[in-house]
Amino acid sequence: MTEKLLRPMRTRPMPERWLIRLLGAALAAAAYLLCLPWDLRNRPATPEAAQETTPVTVAGVLLLALALLLLAAYFGHWDGLGWPLLLVAAPPAALMYASFRTHPGPDASFRPLAWGSFTLLIAGGVFVAAGVARTFRGEWAREDPMLSNPL
Repeated sequence: MTEKLLRPMRTRPMPERWLIRLLGAALAAAAYLLCLPWDLRNRPATPEAAQETTPVTVAGVLLLALALLLLAAYFGHWDGLGWPLLLVAAPPAALMYASFRTHPGPDASFRPLAWGSFTLLIAGGVFVAAGVARTFRGEWAREDPMLSNPL
């Protein structure tokens, strides 16, 4: 089983590639939902408070970052460089956008700016992790002739 997971995507049959890519996107979305749960009952902590309660914790954010970086490294190493952005960064960004849209804030809300900033942060981290993992592909390529093609 490990041997199948550690083969380049281009050497796999097309249905297997897409199944692995769908699984990666599902894992990224599941990591977001598990680490940053939605509290549909967001409400002010006190009647006068302007800020709402939130279930987001530092540990949850760190676990999400670790999960996304590991997924990005896997897809960056075994697949093309653009796929990690689409498979790993896009699902959390879409879920975050949906979360912000379901909890409307005051008129001068920071949420569009926060969504854009967090999306850029996630995409940047995914891109860097995928790029770093991609550099290690050269060492494997020297050992295995099937991996010699850099694409």
